[in-house]
Amino acid sequence: MLNKRKREVYALGQHIPMSAHKARRVIDQIRGRSYEETLMILELMPYRACYSIFKLVFSAAANASSNLGSNEGNLVISKAEVNEGTTIRKLKPRARGRSYAIKRPTCHITIEVKDLSLDEYIEIDYLTWLKKPKWKNKYTDMTYHDIYSSEGIWDKK
Repeated sequence: MLNKRKREVYALGQHIPMSAHKARRVIDQIRGRSYEETLMILELMPYRACYSIFKLVFSAAANASSNLGSNEGNLVISKAEVNEGTTIRKLKPRARGRSYAIKRPTCHITIEVKDLSLDEYIEIDYLTWLKKPKWKNKYTDMTYHDIYSSEGIWDKK
């Protein structure tokens, strides 16, 4: 029996002090590109988000070489996403004892790297494949049409 082998490794940066919109502008440029091309793009782009994303891409490549033993020339950015983090709220003193709220947005960035040189399938034990799951799905061979058309639920007027 053949089973799919894990080929993806990721790096996660949380609470990075910038808005998610500004980080997505850079992430959209590197998604799906090779590792070396990504590093060149990030070094030449003039945005502040590039430095944080550069460090995450470098960390994901280090994770891939450490965990999978892969070469950096075979790596591709398979998934890159930016989510909004918590908003840091501060109060700035103003005139006449009043205060002004300052909101500092943060974001979470995930970079997933795939190694193209690894074999996609590995062989697993036959007895593991024969082991049945502990749960049973009752309606695996019945479709939506089979359930409702025979009882005439939708045929009533």
